[in-house]
Amino acid sequence: MKYRLIQKRNPQDPEGARKWYASPVNAGTLTFQELAAEIAGRSSLTQGDVENVLRNLLEQLPVFLRIGMSVKLGDFGTFRMSLSSEGVDAPEQFDAASHVRRTRLIFTPGVLLKSALATITVEQALPDTAQAATTEPGA
Repeated sequence: MKYRLIQKRNPQDPEGARKWYASPVNAGTLTFQELAAEIAGRSSLTQGDVENVLRNLLEQLPVFLRIGMSVKLGDFGTFRMSLSSEGVDAPEQFDAASHVRRTRLIFTPGVLLKSALATITVEQALPDTAQAATTEPGA
């Protein structure tokens, strides 16, 4: 994984000295179709079969998450919903419409996925105009 250096302030100490932090460099985006083609190339399924399975997963996953279920996809990981709310003094004062601030989708990677990424190496990207060390905007 490549990174570039960015100089920025610590948000908890805005008056403090700026420091340099590593920021990941995006190597590009793999499309839905490209991923399906890669998976199909490693199996007996066609690209269309893989795309169909992935589309069905995307359609069905929210159905089960909305009713409060966690969805475990083997060693890939588990999806679940969470929420945060404002506190009230008594249970009868709680109104979900006004006190629930937001809901969030949480993904917890499984053991296999974690171990596959555990040995990731990092290296600084070669400087060019798109990847050169930079200072945070507004600095």
